[in-house]
Amino acid sequence: MKNTFLALTVTAGSAWADPVVFPFDGSFDDATFAVESAIVDKGLVIDFVSHVGEMLNRTGEDVGSSAKVFDNADIFLFCSAVLSREVMEADPMNIQHCPYGIFVTERDGEVLIGYRTYPDGPMQKVQTLLGDIVTEAVGN
Repeated sequence: MKNTFLALTVTAGSAWADPVVFPFDGSFDDATFAVESAIVDKGLVIDFVSHVGEMLNRTGEDVGSSAKVFDNADIFLFCSAVLSREVMEADPMNIQHCPYGIFVTERDGEVLIGYRTYPDGPMQKVQTLLGDIVTEAVGN
């Protein structure tokens, strides 16, 4: 029996919408602590923290770039068993959105907290969860 693989490619426009971003009044370290606390306060477990800023700063010269993209940048990755099951039961291809991420960046002294936007439908429940977490983290 022959296995067939079908690849779909988006060719027109961007597949991702602009992220939702909030300014944070405080240091990068305070922002990462606030995000971590807000995630844990929702009863969620952080699976991984990606230190994107460190990686970019460390590898810039190796890839022929002297540009400093971020002073600091981390992405907190996590899932919600309840919401993930719900959105994947609605459409198994919602697996592409898991794990969920909230990023914290610092550039030129400006600290931002944000997350990507999700498509209409069941994934809006995840976007609401991310919005609640970020709102708690920025103190609104």
